[in-house]
Amino acid sequence: MRRRFIQRCLFVFAGAGLLTGHAGAASSETDLFPAKSVRMVVPLAPGGGSDIVARLVAQSLAQRWRQTVVVDNRPGAGGTIGNSIVARAAPDGYTMLVSSSTMAISSALYRDTGADIIRDFQPVTLIASQPSIIAVNAALPATSLQELIALMKARPGKLAFGSAGAGTASHLANVQFTVAAGVDALHVPYKSAGLAATALLSGELQFMVTNMATALPQLKAGRIKGLAVTSTRRVAGAPDLPTAGEAGLAGYDYTTWYAMLLPARTPNPVLSRIHADVVSGIQQRDYRERFAAQGLDVSGTSVDAFRQHLQAEVAKWRGVVQLAGLTAK
Repeated sequence: MRRRFIQRCLFVFAGAGLLTGHAGAASSETDLFPAKSVRMVVPLAPGGGSDIVARLVAQSLAQRWRQTVVVDNRPGAGGTIGNSIVARAAPDGYTMLVSSSTMAISSALYRDTGADIIRDFQPVTLIASQPSIIAVNAALPATSLQELIALMKARPGKLAFGSAGAGTASHLANVQFTVAAGVDALHVPYKSAGLAATALLSGELQFMVTNMATALPQLKAGRIKGLAVTSTRRVAGAPDLPTAGEAGLAGYDYTTWYAMLLPARTPNPVLSRIHADVVSGIQQRDYRERFAAQGLDVSGTSVDAFRQHLQAEVAKWRGVVQLAGLTAK
């Protein structure tokens, strides 16, 4: 009896050891990620908000992972080219997407986006958000939002704004502004928000709703004039600028968000590792300060919270496209 009892105990202990071994193997697989360089696709050209955010996150992850994180800019077709690349990539965590509100806009503006942003992607987290600035070329005779609107009404369709391309967030932000103000303007698409901002400096463009990260350095240097911020409250980076509501344009509220996504069906352990490291990294004091210097508010939401936000944004921008009378392409 005693011998039989000892044998049973040894069997149980051996089984427990096997189970512990398997758990350790699964854990070690997650701990090994990433075992090689990681590709971070940005579906817009260098110089814009998405690119700035991606490079900050890439630096943070590279420090944590001790692996190279390559930022790969793939602009074109309102961000759909870069989106498609990530949607088709292997769901192993080694190809990720850092994009913006443009994702939700593209789904409302294009019939064929190459990838369904709800079905074909695994949300990770909202990284950051920022309002935009309604800015004008320094030579334009407008020192307030109401003066700009009056000038546009006096010259319908003559004043031009730029964007990172048709169907991007910067395009629809400007459309949303012109609809709210009841004015007509000329849209000039560029390959990036950075190039559009350069055109505003040179006088090719007269005004633009442009992201805070791109506009703040030029605003502080006096190369452009800021008339208002597009949020419902003033921002620390430009405390003297009124909100659009304070400047007389009630109801206009536009905030750009930046986020990370992975291909659908990415394994949960890999998703959890990436989510934890991205959120932890951007919450570090030095990175929060670097984001703030660009006019960005750090987010770091849960996976589920970002999924709900993304669904709500898709619905919102479909409404904006319909209100603006734009036709899906």
